Amino acid sequence: MTTNTPISGAVASAAAPVGVPAAIIQPAAAGVPGEPQPQRAAAEFDLHQDGARAMTTTKVPSTSPAEYLSDTPAAVDVLDSELLVHGRVWDVRRDRFTFGDSELVRDYIDHTGAVAVLALDDQDRVLVMRQYRHPVARRDIEIPAGLMDAPGESGLAGAQRELAEEADLAANRWDLLLDLFLSPGGSSETMRIFLARDLCPTTHDFVREGEEAELQPEWVPLDDAVAAALAGRIGNSVTVSAVLAAYAAREAGWATLRDPKTPWEFREGVRGERSR
Repeated sequence: MTTNTPISGAVASAAAPVGVPAAIIQPAAAGVPGEPQPQRAAAEFDLHQDGARAMTTTKVPSTSPAEYLSDTPAAVDVLDSELLVHGRVWDVRRDRFTFGDSELVRDYIDHTGAVAVLALDDQDRVLVMRQYRHPVARRDIEIPAGLMDAPGESGLAGAQRELAEEADLAANRWDLLLDLFLSPGGSSETMRIFLARDLCPTTHDFVREGEEAELQPEWVPLDDAVAAALAGRIGNSVTVSAVLAAYAAREAGWATLRDPKTPWEFREGVRGERSR
């Protein structure tokens, strides 16, 4: 792999894109900076005998911003797990498990997990690609992404590989942007999205085949990508999540970004065998 001339240009304005309410990206402050912040109140509903709902409030201890909002692990007793379909990319499993006083049966996609890369150049342009996706009958707008199907590969290494294979690019600066469950009601797929900056061309020996042979790359302003997402012109959930998160991170002076080597707890805790 070689890293040569950085991809450069003038820095673009960080003004809000047309159609993007500022409050969506930058919520109003809860108090005076540097002073103790008021406790947050979480809404709860009590169901009365007549079926009416009365809203009450519960005080939530104030910690770091929104720290009390967190997905939590849930342990259930899995009685059996049956492999229904063994696919090229993922499997379909049927689990029978206890839930409270009942037994439930659920089918789900057993997925390897995946990574994606929001590549941002110094003109605040995002690399997107039009790729044919058969189930939705569209060439949707995506960012470089791929499966975690190399044994022992870390999320960061997978992202670096995908950026090289799909975009012929390397990056000298990597940050963790988002962790997602893409469809937790029916799939164990986890997605880790990285922000790649300080970009430069690179070489690789990967041969693009199938749909990837016809990738159509394009550099677009981040603000335009955000506006397109909010207008409903982009339907890919990873692309939409990534551009909105990058916009919010930029507005916060990149303070929300995380270490790219942060343990991938979401992926480590899912059901199935493909992500092991």
